[in-house]
Amino acid sequence: MLALLVLCGCASFVGCGLLVRLGRHTARRYRDDMPQRFHVGHVPRLGGVAMLVACFIGWVWMAVAEPYLGVVNGIRFRASEAAVWSAIVLLAGGGGVLEDLIHRLRARWRLLFTISAAVVAAVAFDLRVPSLGIPALDRYWMTSPLAGVLLAILATAGLPHAFNLIDGYNGLAGMVSLICCLALAYVALLVGDRALAAVVLALAGSTAGFLVWNYPRGLIFAGDGGAYLWGTVIAIASVVLTQRNPQVSPWFPMLLLAYPVMETVFSVYRKVVRGQSPSLADALHLHQLIYRRIVRGVFDEDSTRRMLMRNNRTSPYLWAFAVLTVVPAALFWQQTRVLIAFLMLFVLSYIYGYFSIVRFKVPRWLRR
Repeated sequence: MLALLVLCGCASFVGCGLLVRLGRHTARRYRDDMPQRFHVGHVPRLGGVAMLVACFIGWVWMAVAEPYLGVVNGIRFRASEAAVWSAIVLLAGGGGVLEDLIHRLRARWRLLFTISAAVVAAVAFDLRVPSLGIPALDRYWMTSPLAGVLLAILATAGLPHAFNLIDGYNGLAGMVSLICCLALAYVALLVGDRALAAVVLALAGSTAGFLVWNYPRGLIFAGDGGAYLWGTVIAIASVVLTQRNPQVSPWFPMLLLAYPVMETVFSVYRKVVRGQSPSLADALHLHQLIYRRIVRGVFDEDSTRRMLMRNNRTSPYLWAFAVLTVVPAALFWQQTRVLIAFLMLFVLSYIYGYFSIVRFKVPRWLRR
């Protein structure tokens, strides 16, 4: 497993380095007036390409290491599985990479890419959510197998866009995806699912290699391609983990991914209430409010450096926020009631925190 992490990390690191050197011309097409732009200069948004390639390398190594190279790792990952995983993430990530290159791909087409990937995954892995973890509801849920399939497709198609939504500052979405991957791998290893643990560890290593260039210097961004890679792999792994291992509560991934999911749900609600399209970009997400109203005490004569410093100081607030769900999810992965209680606590904390920032009622010790 350690060799897999190092292999994917090095591949991603080298790939991102090459893109930083050669890919800056692709960034010039990203307009300065975009509401989600919080950086100065032309930065390549193709980090997702490097991570995709690194994941491919890791999955191929997993498939050939033991049967062909004699490296005993106990993963038991077939070449056909590597091909399926690669095809799915290429389909989902391809739409994101296309947007990163042309910046004119409509939201409906990007959604079509992720839905297509979700359907392929549902067929290839027989994806479904077999249980809700609540006996009173499971009596009805299990009478309709199609509902479990549709929920799995919805999760797999929607989570990539959730990660794309929180990918606003250096290291933010990358670190969230990294800790989610590590938590998924931890639980997968506890239940003996080494193959699934290896899949997400390949993504974790790829993300770590990318973060070296992304945080704190912001030399490359993940782009839509990277966000779709994170969301697709983590969503499929979450469904497969609970499906293959009934001892894992279906509420484990719900709490684990509460931050990006809640951010997306609240964003859609906010826009619908205001009569706007849910796909319309704005600058009212939690991380953007923290940037504008909490991270303000940065003084530097160079405006570019000042913006970079504020950008870098924003992400740790959200890392801590995400850890508040990831840690209890990893500790209580079998206990549905505890997971639901923590999820409800997080939802209330999110709403309270959001409106406190909007109304300028933030404790002084949090502002800097």
